[in-house]
Amino acid sequence: MGNPLGPDATFRDGLSKGQINLQQCGNCDQFIFFPRINCPHCGGTSLTWHPASGKGEVHTATTVRRRAEKGGDYNVSMIELAEGVRMMSRVDGIAPLDVKIGLAITAFAGEIDGIPAVLCKPAEG
Repeated sequence: MGNPLGPDATFRDGLSKGQINLQQCGNCDQFIFFPRINCPHCGGTSLTWHPASGKGEVHTATTVRRRAEKGGDYNVSMIELAEGVRMMSRVDGIAPLDVKIGLAITAFAGEIDGIPAVLCKPAEG
């Protein structure tokens, strides 16, 4: 799944196809996010792409206040995926003030303002 434009373009291309892919280092086995050409853990360059499990939880969250005519309030959350990486996202399908630290989520590829993005929803069960 290489992309001549680099790792970020490869990640975004996956999102546009409905996939959340993460890099994993072949030297230390750590998963990596943000996409890059060297492992931030060990400096290795043997990075391969793998589908994310989509399982995770809210690490931190805040509510952004916005007028109703501008779309209303929404949350911005730091999500920790089961693979150990953290990324900024938002949790949809729940009131912004109900997004709490430790909330189990399912991450999925969606869109924000027409741009592919990682979004989350509360995990079922």
